[in-house]
Parts: sequence; structure tokens; C-alpha cells
Amino acid sequence: MIRKLISRVFRGKKKKSAPHAAAVIPVASHGITRDRLSSASRRTCEALQHAGFEAYVVGGAVRDLLLGAQPKDFDVATNATPEEVRRCIRRSRIIGRRFQIVHALFGQEVIEVTTFRGKLDANTKKDEHGRVLHDNVFGSQAEDAARRDFTANALYYDPASENVIDYHHGVGDLKAKTLRMIGEPRARYREDPVRMLRAVRLAAKLGLSIDPEARRPIRDMAGLLENVPAARLFDEMLKLLTSGHAVKCLTQLRDEGLHHGLLPLLDVILEQPLGEKFVLQALANTDERVRRGKSVSPSFLFATLLWHEVLVHWARIEASGEPKIPALFQAMDHVLDVQGEKLAITRRIAGDIKEIWSLQPRFEQRTGKRPYALIENPRFRAGYDFLLLRAQAGEIAPELATWWTHFQDADGEARAQMLLPVSDDDKKRRRRRKKPKPANPA
Repeated sequence: MIRKLISRVFRGKKKKSAPHAAAVIPVASHGITRDRLSSASRRTCEALQHAGFEAYVVGGAVRDLLLGAQPKDFDVATNATPEEVRRCIRRSRIIGRRFQIVHALFGQEVIEVTTFRGKLDANTKKDEHGRVLHDNVFGSQAEDAARRDFTANALYYDPASENVIDYHHGVGDLKAKTLRMIGEPRARYREDPVRMLRAVRLAAKLGLSIDPEARRPIRDMAGLLENVPAARLFDEMLKLLTSGHAVKCLTQLRDEGLHHGLLPLLDVILEQPLGEKFVLQALANTDERVRRGKSVSPSFLFATLLWHEVLVHWARIEASGEPKIPALFQAMDHVLDVQGEKLAITRRIAGDIKEIWSLQPRFEQRTGKRPYALIENPRFRAGYDFLLLRAQAGEIAPELATWWTHFQDADGEARAQMLLPVSDDDKKRRRRRKKPKPANPA
């Protein structure tokens, strides 16, 4: 107890320890100046360093800056414990169970702060397949670097000195356009099978080749993804789809045999020529939006990936005698239930997906007041974009999409002239609905 108390009192006053067995690359060699960092990441490092701790911008942000790209987020690694980080940064909170991290809040920007992780040992809690379940073991910077997945992600940038600290030749691998695993790949994939998906995503996004030693075990070990929590798979799949290189990622997922563990229904979809064209068109559109800096809707993405499986089940249920619209809703529920076993699609996103799907039959109704009501629907734009995609893929006649494009842009009189005449079947249905019910006998 006394030793712990003394350690706690003096930890904040420790001098920075020099990195051990690491290459220290000066700014003159790598060219990254501190003004390239976000203000929040600089302030986070400054606050921790001012308190006597080590603090570095780490991982993907350093990697992207070295490649000349603008990082999406900036993470910080430190030798301060989560509780110590919490005391140094006023607006922050500790999150996580498997491995505790701190979210430092600076307006709209959130900086993820992690404590250097220590070596895994015999006491590390794992499942029967070797996946690490609990990892709140802290260590040195050198140990933390060894625990990271790829050499390109084990890079530390010190805003104070503007040096890059490289333990595993990550800078050299980036120059060689190689994504190399730190440690023995099979062991690292067992610790965290999501690393296989991350390898595919990073290679596609950064234009790197996966090192043969890291690539070779992937197909054989793909089954380990079965043991990953559905929520983690969903998060990783979302990162992959919104990377700006979704088409390339999907192609490589198939090449590595990993899509079976992610989207089981995607196998079936991609075996259908029309389904494959639809999915690839959707992902190409998404990649273009990402490159142009536009937002991407997860609901829309997953709606496109699973739509053709909905069509298959819809046709089957309707053929059994179920009316068209109830058959559609049964098909939607079935597809999302099956997919939910693998990916923890949130209830909100699932609800949005179903709205996009359920609007599609309504676009076929171009008489009376129905088109006006549809345009007022809050999800009209998403449904309309989905309709355009179906037309681009050749699933529906382009004329239907063109009609809705003109209808929404037309004024009141022009809209009225565009409405189609009411068919005889519609007239009969309306008469049946309006027919008064017989009075109850007294």
C-alpha cells in the first residue's frame, strides 16, 4: 500500500524517459511540422507534457501525414493512466471495458487518449480461440509500439520536438508501400481477428501491398471473425465502406475470403449479375461522395448492400399468396434478422433502412394525391436517391426515375399536368373503400 501511494504521488513528476531502441527521425527528414496537427491534439499533448508525462500523436494520423494525406482524426498515446489523463484535461471522460481510453473534448473535436499498453502475459484474459478479452495492462512506449498491429501504425510524433519515433521500421515500410504486421501474424490475428479486416481496409485505402507473411494466414483464419462481437464487426465494416475505397475493399475482401464472415448475404448478392452491378454502383457513388468531402449515410449504404436479398424474399413470399406490401415488410424483417446475427446494426439505422426500402413501391404510384404526400415524407430524398441507383443499375426503367426528378422540381401547375390518369383498377379499389358499411341491426 505504501509503495503504491509513493508511486502515485511522484508519478506525475517523473522525467520523460528516452525511447529505447527506436529510430528518432527529425523534422528535417520527415517534414511534418506541428502546425499540421489539429489544435485539439496539440493542446492535449501540451497539457500532459506540462504535467510531466510523455504524450505523442500516434498511429494513423502520423501515417497519413507521412503519406501526404490529411488525417481524419488525431489520437494521442501517453504514459499517464486514464485517471491521470482525466485530471490533466478538464473536459474528458473515461470509456471502454476491454481497454480503457479517455475522450478529451474540445468543442466538436474529440481526441482519443490511450495509455501505453504493456506486454500480454499468462494472466491476460482470452477466449478459447486466443482473442484478448480484457487488456487494461499498462507499460512502456516500446511495449506499446510492439502491441500495435502494423508497423505503419506504430509511429509516434512529439509536437514539442517535432520528431517521429519509429520502433519497427514503419517509415521505411511506408516508403516501400508495404503493410507489414508487427510480430507473428497468426498470433496477432488470434489476439484480435478484426486485424484481418483492418489489413484489407488499410491496404486498399493507402495503396499498400499486404506483406505476404501477413496475407498468407488470412483465408485460413477467416473463421475467427465468428467470435468477434457483432458491434465491433459493424464498426469495422462501416469504416471500410466509408473509406473512399469501398469498391477496392470489397474486391479484396472477396479475394481474401473474408466477406463470408461479414455480410453472409453478400455472397448471394454478388452471384447475381444484376445484384453485383447494383452493389458496385452504390459503392462507387459512395467513394465519389467521400472524395468530394460529402457526408455518407450508413443507413443508405446497408440498404443498398442488402436490397437484392430483400427482392428475392419479397418475390418468394408474394408468390405464396401474401399481398404485395405485407410481403415486402416480411422480407425486410427476415433479411435484417439474418444479418443482425453477424452485424449489430443499430435499431435506428435498421429503422432508416426499412423506411428507404418501404418507399420504393410508393414511387410507382403517380396518380392523385399520392406523389404530393410522398414528396413531403422526411425520408423522400434518401428513397429518391435509392430509386436513382436502381435505375442506374438497370433494375427499373429509367423513365420512372426521370419522372420523379422532374416532378419534384416542377411548380404546382406543371406537377398537376404530370400526374398519370387513374386506372380502372384504382377506381374500383377506391369505390370499395368508400362503400358504406351496412348498419348494425337494432
